[in-house]
Amino acid sequence: MPRRREPLTRDRILDAAIAVADRDGRDALSMRNVGKQLGVEAMSLYHHVSGKEALLDAVVDRIFAGIALPEPDEDWREAMWRRASSARDQLAAHPWALGLIESRRTPGEALLRHHDAVLGSLRRGGFSVAGAAHAFSVIDAYVYGFVLTEANLPFEAPEEVGEVAGDLMAQLPQDAFPHLAEMVVEHALLPGYDYREEFGHGLELVLDGLARWR
Repeated sequence: MPRRREPLTRDRILDAAIAVADRDGRDALSMRNVGKQLGVEAMSLYHHVSGKEALLDAVVDRIFAGIALPEPDEDWREAMWRRASSARDQLAAHPWALGLIESRRTPGEALLRHHDAVLGSLRRGGFSVAGAAHAFSVIDAYVYGFVLTEANLPFEAPEEVGEVAGDLMAQLPQDAFPHLAEMVVEHALLPGYDYREEFGHGLELVLDGLARWR
């Protein structure tokens, strides 16, 4: 007896779209490629998604749906830490989304709910309306920037840092760049160094500054 094909749903389409982008990058997101990923004709997708632009909007909304939201009674700083860490994890898993999430003009429900929750947490924490907007912007700039840097580093695993740093030191005239040499030797080459931990240190600095500025 032939195996029954799994019904096509909006959720399956979005899962397939994210799989396509994870494998082939943002530019590969098309109705045709998503249909191919699902083993169906692109026209079949139009019963669930009206076109490519709607697909991109829905993918962005799915990305935001995976980011932890602040709780109504949560301290603003703890909420921003948790939410920023969650956003970093989500975007690190899908770095192609960085250039997409801020480009959409028709935000979905998950994105709107996310932004409203973040602003609400900051307002309850004592920030003015403008202050909450500024804080939200600077936190996201830090998260997005860190994810972009992390995605383009010349190493993938912490154990590769020593090799890259060693190659740098071999080429580096230390008397010309003493502070850079000092940082490599006394920080990056120390046992257990992991660049990923820099995210937490930087986020603390951002939140410390916001707490004083508030």
